This record gives sequence, structure tokens and C-alpha cells, in this order.
Amino acid sequence: MTIARTATPSTARAINDRLALELLLSHGALTATELRELTGLSRPTIADLLERLQRGGLVAMVGERGEQRRGPNARVYALRADRAHLAGIDVRTVGVTLTVADLTGRTLADAALPVDPADPPADFADQVLRTLLATAEQAGARELHTVAVGAPGLVDPATGELSTTSRLQHWHGELVAALRAGLGAEVILENEVNLAGIAEHRIGAAADRDTFVLLWLGHSTGAAVVLDGRLRRGFSGGAGEIGFLPVPGTRGLPATRSCDGGFHSLAGGRAVCALAREHGLVDGPGADDAPAAEAAVLAAIAAGPAGEPFLDELAERVAVAASAVAVLLDPGCVVLGGEVGRAGGSALAERVAARLARLSPVRTEVRAGTAGGGAVLSGAVLTASDAVRRDLFGGR
Repeated sequence: MTIARTATPSTARAINDRLALELLLSHGALTATELRELTGLSRPTIADLLERLQRGGLVAMVGERGEQRRGPNARVYALRADRAHLAGIDVRTVGVTLTVADLTGRTLADAALPVDPADPPADFADQVLRTLLATAEQAGARELHTVAVGAPGLVDPATGELSTTSRLQHWHGELVAALRAGLGAEVILENEVNLAGIAEHRIGAAADRDTFVLLWLGHSTGAAVVLDGRLRRGFSGGAGEIGFLPVPGTRGLPATRSCDGGFHSLAGGRAVCALAREHGLVDGPGADDAPAAEAAVLAAIAAGPAGEPFLDELAERVAVAASAVAVLLDPGCVVLGGEVGRAGGSALAERVAARLARLSPVRTEVRAGTAGGGAVLSGAVLTASDAVRRDLFGGR
């Protein structure tokens, strides 16, 4: 037997307020009439909630709009974007980039702080904190409500702590503690590829999919798994650590704290650069980082037919991991992200799709990522924005 429950007046008000705030966030400024039409609520209910939200500092009247009728102009209401400020931070071995945004997620100021991976200063975590505070001041933010940090490594879902799976910088483990001690704000730590997956899901190539896997191809390799609209982290936060996947074509096997010998050795930045040298696309030793791998892929595409053998072999390698993802999860869609995936675009995605169709019986679409080079940072801002809205608007 089902027991019907009627919402209490306070619960109904909270639900109505949250609905109105979400509409103002997604539609921009609205009149009371427009809110009434979008929500289906009565005129008195809309009037009450607008007064309540103005008292709470979440909504402000921003002007008037002429209507096609007699009488006074309609008042226009908007979300107060300055009600709370947030930040996103993208952590790499070569430094950090960060963005300060308002309640709507609009970027107000950003900054980059590079570091020499071979000789990082002992106080680099504190330097990041000072840079963030200075950037927030530049943006006119007196305080930050929430900061989301994307970092390499496993983030334990139970503790929120970072555990590394390879040789990372000492300041990676120190940064979140420095931020929490110096900000007095909520600091959310998330794996950087997971944040890129959130960006592709919300504003990128998988915006129309509830289930997909982002295959990250950059300095290292990784994956973000989104099933039924939810990011899946796994029991220990290790879902998507595809760099450790044992694959043919490498000279060994990965180990607990090193993905050398796994898929990383087949398609990480160093491997892509080495492949480009084999095909004559790169002269001399050069760099073996993500920008160099990206440049190599772009050079192959620009070379036309001369670059196709390189792209074909790279696609063969990527298809190995995509096949493992397809037969284990059957996501229906794999998005290629990271510097290499972004540079390869449709040329690489189409090649991977053709090879995947021969490897796997599971029908899987392959798309090029479209969230751009700032996908991790965009995902961090989206994650921080969601947390702020949950706090200020209520709900999940």
C-alpha cells in the first residue's frame, strides 16, 4: 500500500524557491509573469517567493520591461551572480591554472602558475594559495564559497584524500591541505580526468548522452566513466585508471605505482612523440610532453597523405583501450579528450571507430572531445558551482 504524503508549507516553499532559482540561472532575467508561466505556480505564490528570495539576497530586481498591454512596465528579476564566488584549479606536473567565477559560473579572473617539475620550490603549495587569493581579490571576491581542484591520481571517495599512482610532485599532496587551511572554504578534490568528463557531459561532445566514457590522451592516459548520468569513481576512486591496463605492444607489465608497460606506454605523450619520430614527423629527440604530442598529431593531419600512416597506427593503439572499455561497460559512446584526442579531432576519432568496429562486437560511437583545452578547469568550475547551488538553493 502506498501512503500519500503532502509536503509541508516550508518544504513546498523550498521546492518552489529552488525551481525559480534554477530557472533564473538557466534563462537569465525573467519577469514575474514569465516565472509564473514557466513554473505553473500562482501569481500570489510567485510574488511571495520573489520577495523571499530578494530578502535572502539571492535575487534582485534589475529593471523593467515594456509589455504589450496597458499598465505599468513589468519588473525584471535576476539571480544575484555576486551572491557567492567560487574557483576551479587544474593541477599538472608543470604547474596550475585557476579560475575565479561568480554564482552563474561566469569567469571573472584567471591565472597560471608554472613550475619546473625537476626542481619545484618547497613552498609551491603556498604560492598557489597566494595566487588564488590575489586572483579572487582581482575578481572582486571578498571570499570564496567553494573551490574544486582537479589533480592526477586516485581520490578516495570515502576520505576525499589523494593517493598517487605514479611519481608526482610533493606539492600535489600538500596543495589541498594548504587551501583548506588558508581559505576557510569548502575544497573539493577530484581526479582531473573525471572533471574533464563532467565538462564533456555538460557542455561538450557527450551533452546528449547519459552514458559514455571519456578516454583521456595527453601526457598520461585515463578515463572518466559516466553511467546513467552519474560519474562513477569505483570503490577506491580507481575507475578509469586505464593507463594501468596491460596491453599488447609494450615491453612489460604495469606495477602498483607505475603504469609503464600498460596502455600508458602505448598511447601516453612520450609514446605518441616516439611514434611521430618513427614516422618522420618530428626531427631529433625534442620534448616528450603533452604539448609535443599534440603538435605531432597536428603535424600529421597537416601533412595530408604523408601523415596518415602515423594516424592509422595511433588509432590502432587507442582502439585497444576503447575496445576494453566497450566490452566491459558497453557505454555506446567513447569520447577522445586530452591534448592528443583534441588535436586528432574527427580524423583520429573516425579511425578509432573503424578499428573498434573490427575489435569489438559491441556497437560503440567514437567522438572527438569538444570541451576544449580547458576541459579540466571547466569541469572544476561546474563542480564548484553545483556545490554552491546545493548550499544556497537547497536540494541535492
